Amino acid sequence: MTATTLIQDVELDFDNGSFDAAAFVAATLANRRTLAAVIDHTLLKPDATQEQVENLCDEAMRFRFACVMVNPAWAATAVSALSGTGLPVGSVLGFPLGASLVSTLRHEAATLIRMGVRELDMVIPIGRLKSGNYQAVEFAVQTVATAAHPHGALLKVILETALLTVEEKLRASEIAIQAGADFIKTSTGFAAGGATVADVALMRGVAGNRCGVKAAGGIRTLAEVKALLEAGANRIGASASVAIVRELERQGSGVRAQESDFHLHDM
Repeated sequence: MTATTLIQDVELDFDNGSFDAAAFVAATLANRRTLAAVIDHTLLKPDATQEQVENLCDEAMRFRFACVMVNPAWAATAVSALSGTGLPVGSVLGFPLGASLVSTLRHEAATLIRMGVRELDMVIPIGRLKSGNYQAVEFAVQTVATAAHPHGALLKVILETALLTVEEKLRASEIAIQAGADFIKTSTGFAAGGATVADVALMRGVAGNRCGVKAAGGIRTLAEVKALLEAGANRIGASASVAIVRELERQGSGVRAQESDFHLHDM
């Protein structure tokens, strides 16, 4: 186990720079394509079929989502389907319990990367965090980061915020960032609660501009996406991705129609 530096309480109060959420929201909601570019098109239900995974990939190609996120068993299928498209495949580790052996995380991360996966979403060892064993949490994240980063793969660390106290959310965020997370992420979508505006704002407060914040879990509408982006998220995970993007498209069409009517009446 590599040597670690325990995070002191004072470190949670440092100024880590600011993230311009307002500018990011404006750019992201400009049109269908810019919104799709920050959404992980996700299918993680245990009964997902090959046909559903292939349809997920077809939708990702059509809408140009940020990535396709699938369970490890479907990673090879997704990589094959998206070959040559420029769209990355993501997969999950220690999901959804955060109770895997570190050796399992290491092996699965390396295997997925060899298969062509380029985004890894891992669940922190939740029980270790709640037991106060912060070194074990840091070591688990470092292990996956060490497997991912030399190959250009991103690491998103899921805190499962619904199971944590505010202090635990703060500490887990800082540990994950210091251990190499490219994003800290709210939820698996399998716990009692998912992404909340308050949790995203808290996590962005810790992250500053050091890493991304991904909101995931129960996100189904454009209004929810907008609120989470305004709170500081810069990546969204959703299975309702197509409906969300089409909602923006419909709203844009309505705005253009209103502007057209205005100009016609003004002539």
